[in-house]
Amino acid sequence: MMDEKVGANDQPVSGAPAWKKVIAKYQQPSVWRSVWQVVNSLVPYVGLWYLMYLAQTVSVWLALPLAVLAAGFLVRVFIIFHDCGHGSYFKSRKANDIVGTLTGFICLTPYYQWRWEHSLHHATSGDLDRRGTGDIWTLTVQEYLEASRWKRFAYRLARNPAVLFVVAPLFLFVIQQRFAFLRGGARERFSVHLTNVALVAMAAAMCWIFGWKAYLVLQLTVMMIAGSAGLWVFYVQAGNTYDEPQIICFSPLGRATAQTCRV
Repeated sequence: MMDEKVGANDQPVSGAPAWKKVIAKYQQPSVWRSVWQVVNSLVPYVGLWYLMYLAQTVSVWLALPLAVLAAGFLVRVFIIFHDCGHGSYFKSRKANDIVGTLTGFICLTPYYQWRWEHSLHHATSGDLDRRGTGDIWTLTVQEYLEASRWKRFAYRLARNPAVLFVVAPLFLFVIQQRFAFLRGGARERFSVHLTNVALVAMAAAMCWIFGWKAYLVLQLTVMMIAGSAGLWVFYVQAGNTYDEPQIICFSPLGRATAQTCRV
């Protein structure tokens, strides 16, 4: 516990903002903490799949509650994958790349292509003139008003909660991530092909163990819940605010509002 409160405008002797001094100790990765997070995320996730195997021999309905728990741990795995992509999880870039690639298999996401696309997202987020990479479809008020009736309908549909948080995650992770971007380099394209081969092998093994119907039900349930949670976090926390011009947002009830909001 600190004896004195640190204000946002307080200045330490060095001249740097006080908050930077407070968070400095958290800016360097800790190897043992990183390894422990990998263990306490992957081991429970694998363990839950084993319990789902035992439960589905009685009824797949018994396994579905376990799939919800597994989805929570899959979100943790994706967080590790994300931080490896930023090169911040381990001090070693090689360690980040290895763990990122392996966790990418579990998250159905090619590591190098995602890392490349995500870096573009960070470089262009908040810039209306460079929309379209790693973000959610966004129209300004003027663009929306000038759009055709069908484009307006498509925009409203894309931002409907059922589409945005249920359909979109499944499409993104199950379908879209199976294809390489034409703009990507050879390493990015190779990571897509490597991930696809790994997923085919994993799916074949799991279908043999679980049976294809039970496996598909459980895997899609895990991905849908984990993807929905992840996309929701991205939508409300990692989205960027466009100051001008204002953009069109929609409430959960479908009412359009012209305002500056998170996208």
